Amino acid sequence: MPPPREHAGPGRIDPAPRRQLDHDLLAQLTTRLTERDLWLLNLLHEHRVLTLPQITQLAFPSRRAAAHRLLTLYQHTAVDRFRPARPLGSAPHHYLLGPAGAAVLSQRHDTDIGHRAEHVTALAHSAKLTHLVGCNGFFTALIAHSRNTTASPADGQSVLEQWWNEKRCAQSWGHTVQPDGYGRWRQSGRIVDFFLEYDTGSEPLARLTGKVHDYLELADATGIYHTAVLFALPSIRREHHLHDHLGHHGRSMPIPIATTNTALLTAHGPARAIWQTLDNTSGDAEHRTALIDLPISRSAATTPPAHNSTHPGDASAAGPGQATGRVMPR
Repeated sequence: MPPPREHAGPGRIDPAPRRQLDHDLLAQLTTRLTERDLWLLNLLHEHRVLTLPQITQLAFPSRRAAAHRLLTLYQHTAVDRFRPARPLGSAPHHYLLGPAGAAVLSQRHDTDIGHRAEHVTALAHSAKLTHLVGCNGFFTALIAHSRNTTASPADGQSVLEQWWNEKRCAQSWGHTVQPDGYGRWRQSGRIVDFFLEYDTGSEPLARLTGKVHDYLELADATGIYHTAVLFALPSIRREHHLHDHLGHHGRSMPIPIATTNTALLTAHGPARAIWQTLDNTSGDAEHRTALIDLPISRSAATTPPAHNSTHPGDASAAGPGQATGRVMPR
């Protein structure tokens, strides 16, 4: 069989010939998929789309190794892929769960996980794609940091213990807040729980300020005030403007709020000292804080293990089709 073409045109699903899903293919996949493959398929089901660079961050030693394995999974319809249109240059392949991958997961979890081919096409052309990829990239960068510190523990051992998507967050807290994600980050014996607000600049700053009041309402309702609200903003200018809007709260804010911007996220990653708290009005790099050093980090020894709960900070462990952010099994 000839290999798939690398590019089928801007914003189009790759039409390269692949094997048809049948009982023989499903039987082969059941025996040939590795633990890493299954982990990745679960992530794609839970988080919908991941780019080639993000998947490399998650589970592979190099981009070439990731592309090679993903090509095999693509040829066997375990994953689908597309490249969104860009005005200049070309985007990396974006990967989604494919029909054979969905069939394997449905078989393993003894339930129909609800995969539909039309969802792939819709996502490829969705106006929300950039936002979704950006949110997922925040969490894959944390996992990449964890993988790197496992090999070189200068920053202390770390792991992303929980990674919830927007849908799962809405199921738990949607009556009050609708974060873009929720995470639990453990590093050097301490833990930070956080909500992510990934801002692309499409909303007025007054709306972002209103979200802070929504998180205050949630904290009052649950009695949990240690879960940080992290705002990732598209520019340092917008970050400064948000601080101007929130500045009158300062140290009086009962829940921890921290901000960063795309330039710092891209250059250093979310685990590093890129976070600006409300009491820091300078915005200078030397006054920014690492994620684990935010003032609400707690000792892991005093933090209960994750269990079934709708309270932030007590996130439930992953169930069928729900993958945590733990480093890929080796």
